[in-house]
This record gives sequence, structure tokens and C-alpha cells, in this order.
Amino acid sequence: MNAMILVIDDEEAIRFTFERFLKTEGHAVATAENCSQARTRINEMSFDLIFADIILEDGTGIDVLREIRGRGLSCPVIMITGNPSIETAAESIRLGAFDYIPKPINQEALLHATRTALKYKAVNEEKERYRTNIEAIFRSVRDAIITTDKESVVIELNDAAMSMCGYSRDDIGKPFGSLPGVCSGRLVEILEEAIKSGKPVELDRIECLFDNRGTKVISVRTYPLASLQGKLSGVVMVLRDDTHVADLESKLKAHRQFHRIVGRSEEMQKVFSLIRALAGVQSTVLITGESGTGKELVAEALHLAGERSHKPLVKVNCSSLPESLLESELFGHVKGAFTGAIRDNAGRFQRADGGTIFLDEVGDISPMIQLKLLRVLEERQFERVGNSTPVKVDVRLIAATNKNLLEKVSRGELREDLYYRLKVVEIRLPPLRDRREDIPLLIDHFRNGFNIKFKKTIEAVSSDVFKAFLKYPWPGNVRELEHTMEHAFVLCSQNIITFDHLPPDFMNAPEIEHRAPHETQDAVSHAILEALDKTAWNKAKAARLLGINRVTLYRKMEKYNLTKESLRC
Repeated sequence: MNAMILVIDDEEAIRFTFERFLKTEGHAVATAENCSQARTRINEMSFDLIFADIILEDGTGIDVLREIRGRGLSCPVIMITGNPSIETAAESIRLGAFDYIPKPINQEALLHATRTALKYKAVNEEKERYRTNIEAIFRSVRDAIITTDKESVVIELNDAAMSMCGYSRDDIGKPFGSLPGVCSGRLVEILEEAIKSGKPVELDRIECLFDNRGTKVISVRTYPLASLQGKLSGVVMVLRDDTHVADLESKLKAHRQFHRIVGRSEEMQKVFSLIRALAGVQSTVLITGESGTGKELVAEALHLAGERSHKPLVKVNCSSLPESLLESELFGHVKGAFTGAIRDNAGRFQRADGGTIFLDEVGDISPMIQLKLLRVLEERQFERVGNSTPVKVDVRLIAATNKNLLEKVSRGELREDLYYRLKVVEIRLPPLRDRREDIPLLIDHFRNGFNIKFKKTIEAVSSDVFKAFLKYPWPGNVRELEHTMEHAFVLCSQNIITFDHLPPDFMNAPEIEHRAPHETQDAVSHAILEALDKTAWNKAKAARLLGINRVTLYRKMEKYNLTKESLRC
């Protein structure tokens, strides 16, 4: 270990001896005969080791030691003394001297002290490098890092912790629970749990209200600190600010879902934009689309996104009631208006006053109801059945149909003036087969909902089922997909939905080709009968033997008409 060494002594012979002994070890040596020269050398050069005589012409080696330590230099200093005493040694060590050697100088003792001091310096510098690197990492990490002892007293915290949580360097040494704005006590609970258990604790996306910093969404990780004996000595707590990520995810979710309507396809994005545009106006809206496309959900979204959201949304299915009942249901009646009218009754329009009325399947109403509806749209008033007194209402009308209303107009089944009154703005919902890219989102949406409803933890549909879902034409649209998923959830007792859990109507569709080409009726029948024979017709055991569930086994037995008589044949 070649080093640069400074020897300070007022005796030339001592300086010469030190220089000769140290150079034989390959070290470079500079000398100074007094404090003034020593200061000059230290200003001009950097030394790995300094030897300083205690008694000098213009001061003492202890003065030099004080100056070296005052400058923050890390090189070891060994004192040289001709008359060593306990007081001198103690003073030197107290001021930070590494060691002292007595005169006369012994070569072996000198070189041993030199080697020891240089090794000490090398170890210290290595430790300092590690400390500096760790401190740089600690301070540059964007996550907040807080370390505490096992009594939850703060040992250290980084810049991110000060920025995120409002802490300062003055908080070091204080109990963590006494720090300002520690998430309304939530972080204190987490820290106490980590100290008590001595195990890592992980919590994602919790909401924390920090003093003067608002609510943040953070993820918390704690890790135990162990002493040299392996016992818990403290905890490292890492806080990640996920507020921005949570906001982005919320915006992405909003992009993919408007109220309860799910879709990321271009067609559905146009629908979402139209709903937003119509939210602030009171125009009549006609929602068209095949059955099961979600027309009622769009009506709900229009109502909830607008100024009338705090008022009622009243729904009427116009195709489910005959004309006489529909008129009374829509406009109300007075007592005695007809047989059974034992009291006055407010109709749906009156109940929706100030809010929204949704007329589903509006294309099925009779000419007489069409005329009354037209009057409501034009004059905002109507007459109850059995009473000629007009009733004024303030309602927004949203209608929906799965029929082609223009064709009904051409056939004389719908009034043309009513058609144009209803179709002020049209929202056309695409069938599911025209927006297949939304199917994965819908699968996840229904899976999450049914997991909660049925208290299950189904993780996915199988890849084959997923491909079949993408290929299937879905004549019943989103409603059919929802019912298919619900059927599968009822039957599924594992983590993955397979073909065995799907309804027969779906499985019998010509687009579904889940069976292997070699699975002929004879082969299937033979395998089932063989399994039943081996299990003494215990269907549960036979199903396990075949690798299918009992429902599938029953379905196949029924399909192929398999009985015990079949086995005899």
C-alpha cells in the first residue's frame, strides 16, 4: 500500500530516520520542521498519514492535530513523543489521534504503526464511500423512506418523506406518532403492526389526508431492521405516492366506462361523447338499437349526467301494457274513471315532474296514446283519464326502441309528427357483434360483479371460451353475454370458466367448435359407459374419472341417451 506521508518534527535526524524507514516500504514522504511548514504542506498536498511531534518550535503537534480535524481531513494522525505520559496520550486520543509512538524510533514499531493506520484509513474510506452512496440513494429515491427504532422513534427520513408528508430534519429523534399529519393515525397503526409482528407489511392504495397537502393515495411497505444478534431493532417504512397513477386509472376507467356502460370501441366512445353533450340540454332523445344493447343504461346515464339527476327517473315499458292500462299508467286517472278506479291516481308523467321519463319500446304504442304523447311533447300538459282539467308537467322525455320507426311511419303505424318529435337527437347503439373489442372488458366487468354476487373468486374464462366469445354473434347482445356469464358462475366451482359451464343454447350454436375432431358420438358414449361401469354408476366418481363435472356428464348422457340398458346392448 503506497501512501503519501507527512512527517512533522523539529529534529532533522528524526525526520531523516522516518523518511528512510518509510521509503523502504515504497511510501512517498514529505517533511516539515515546525507548525508553519506543516500548514504549508497540508495546504499544498493531500496526505494519507501524518506523523506529528508533540513539541515543536512554534507550537505543538496537538495544535496541528486540532487544525487537521478542524478542516475535516480524514487522514490518520500518529503523535511522536520523547516523553510519553498518560495525560499527553489521553489528550491526543481525545482530539482524534490514531496512535502515538515514543522516541527513539524503532523501525519495526514505526512500520507496524504505519501499516495499521493505512489499513484503518482504507477501511474508513470504504465505509465512507458506502455511506455516501447509500445516503445519495436514500435521498434521491422518489418514494418516501422513514426509518424508526423499535420504539417507533424516527431515526432517519429522506427528502421525499419531507416533501410528501411535510416532515423536516427536526423531526428526527421524535416519536413517529407525534409527527404532524401522519395520515390521521393510519400510518401509526401500520408502523405499530410492523413492529409488533416483526414481519413485512404491504398495503396498496390507501387514502391519506396529510396536513396542508390534501388527500393522497399511497401504497405502504414496511420492512424489519435486525440487529447483529438478529433481533428486531427497528422498521423501514416506504411510502409511494400513487395519487397520479390512481387519477390516470380513474380517467382510463372513465374512458372505458360511462356510468354503468362499458366500452372502449370507437362506436361506444361516440356514444359516450354524445351522452356528455346531451347532459346539459333538455332535448328529447331517441335511443335505438337491438334488444340487449343497453338502451335503458343509456337513459340512466343521460338522466344522471344532467341537471335533473336529483329528481326522479321514471321508467315505462310501453309494450308490456294494453292501451287502456298504458293510458292510465302514463297520464293517471281520477276516482270513478273506470271500473276499479276507487281513488285518484297520479300517472308516470306526473311522478316524473321535474325529472325524466323513459319510454321503452315506444314504437309499440297505439294511435290514441301517440296522439296524447304528442300533446305532452308540444304543450307540456295532459289530461288524466276521466278528467278534462289539464295537468302541466316539466319532464324530459327519453324514448327507446328496437324497431325501425321510419318503416312504421311508412306503414302508417306511427305518426310522422310524433316520430320527428321523438327523434330530436338519436343515439344509436351498435350491436355487440359490431364492437367485439369491447367483449374482453365486458367479460371482466361481469366477472367482477358476479364474484361479489356469488361470493366466488373466479379469475378468468379459459382461452377456448374466450375465443368462442369473440367469435359468437351474440344475437341477444350484451344482455345475452351477461346471462351467459351468470349461468357459468352458477355452475363453476373452480377458478376458470370452461365450456362445461356454458348454457346449452350457446354450446349448440354453429359457431362453437370446442370439441376435438375425433370426438365422435360412439367414442364419447363408449368412454362414458366405461367410466360408469367402473364406478358402479356413481356419476360423481365417473365424472372425476372422465375429467369433467357432473353437469356435463348428465348433459352428455341425456344427449346420447345413455342408460344401464345401453351398457347391456
